[in-house]
Amino acid sequence: MDSQKHLKNDFSGRLDLDNLNIVPVFDLFNEGVLIVDTDGIIKYYNNAMVSIDDISSDEAIGKKVTEIYDLTRATSKIMQCLACESPIINHTLLYRTRKGKVANTIHNVYPLFQGSRLSGAVCFVKEYNVLEDTISSVSIPKNKNNYSNGTRFTFANIISENMEYLKALNMARRTAKTPSPVMLYGETGTGKELFAQAIHNHAFKGDRKYIPVNCSAIPENLLEGILFGTTQGAFTGAQSKPGLFEKASGGTLFLDEVDSMGTALQAKILRVIQEKKVRRLGSLDEIEIDVKIISSINNPPEESIRAKRLREDLFYRLGVVFITIPPLRDHMDDIDQLAEHFIYKHSHAINKNVAGISDRVMKKFHNYHWPGNIRELEHVIESSINMIEDNQIIDVQHLKSCFINLDDASEKIMPYSGDNSNPGLDSPDHHEFPVSAGASLSLLEEKKLREKRFIEQALKTNHGNISMTARTMGISRQLLYYKLKKYDIRR
Repeated sequence: MDSQKHLKNDFSGRLDLDNLNIVPVFDLFNEGVLIVDTDGIIKYYNNAMVSIDDISSDEAIGKKVTEIYDLTRATSKIMQCLACESPIINHTLLYRTRKGKVANTIHNVYPLFQGSRLSGAVCFVKEYNVLEDTISSVSIPKNKNNYSNGTRFTFANIISENMEYLKALNMARRTAKTPSPVMLYGETGTGKELFAQAIHNHAFKGDRKYIPVNCSAIPENLLEGILFGTTQGAFTGAQSKPGLFEKASGGTLFLDEVDSMGTALQAKILRVIQEKKVRRLGSLDEIEIDVKIISSINNPPEESIRAKRLREDLFYRLGVVFITIPPLRDHMDDIDQLAEHFIYKHSHAINKNVAGISDRVMKKFHNYHWPGNIRELEHVIESSINMIEDNQIIDVQHLKSCFINLDDASEKIMPYSGDNSNPGLDSPDHHEFPVSAGASLSLLEEKKLREKRFIEQALKTNHGNISMTARTMGISRQLLYYKLKKYDIRR
């Protein structure tokens, strides 16, 4: 077969394919396959790779990977694999070819040996758009303004290996094409707008409008006119213009932090949703609209309803589909992938070559509870990259000062509830866990000792039941499991 003959002619003695009978099968793969020698020279480049890179095999074979890709020895997964002689598994990589084609991919690279001697590496490449229906969680953004509707993200831009996050993502995907309103609940920085844009782009193809509005950033007396529109003469200086409900008709309106607006305005929005009609301020005429409404809240809905910040009837109407986006502390298994992505993203933006991140920093990242979630992680990494020199790895000294002591910040102190039947760590009448005798322990050590004893007490009270113990302590099950491991506590 010609392709086999071509392969043999292109391989040097250092990489003998005669004994690799599986190689011709790579021609049939629907994912990209490259094989390189120990210098990173491309020796095999299949048709799927041609499609991904928009580079012909004749242009690629015989060239070094750093010649055809806008990558360095430090950022190329293939060159990293050759350097460490170890596999690189499921690493995300957003790269650009020398011709300008941008690819958003997952790389798996394996070293090849002849006996004990390194002979090269084989790299398998998958594109995210091929995996859109199976891959999900925190964002790998495409270029800004990539879509004519003003959005940047689709479900293909969200990657995660965490089951809870995947459940939320799959629910969003399943309900995207229905007319039912969707409410997103998550802490600040969890990616609610990312979800909203992904839902819109999954539901609508083409130029259907996506209009976001931050309800907390606009005074209520202005927000009503912005949402419903105005009629000339309705008040001094008023002009006839459509509101955001009208402008979004046929597409999506995203009401971010909907529980921050006044309840009187919420009642008017409820009527618009029920009647599918909107009336401009100062007008008697109603205008029919057809809009997909996505809303978001930062606080638990029952809390907002109880505090009279959110009308209960509006919650039921907007929350027909209610999706909870887990905080980062509940999917810490994604930290490594997210950190790697943000390093790549901001290294390119700042025009630096950052080799990676140290184990010490990753340990701190895994110990921290991330109140700012994914947004906070990204900002910490961006700040560190500004402090670093080319070809260095991010280490503790590169972290901004408020994150130097991440271990200290990670300590979760249980507030004193005023109920001595289940005292918190800071209870003034707390006799179960007295301060250690003497002054030999540091404040951090004392906190750790108290937390360990508090967890042991809570476990004993709940007969070792993890769910009940986590609920009693006001933390997630995953965080409790982490602390059990951290303090070597046995149920």
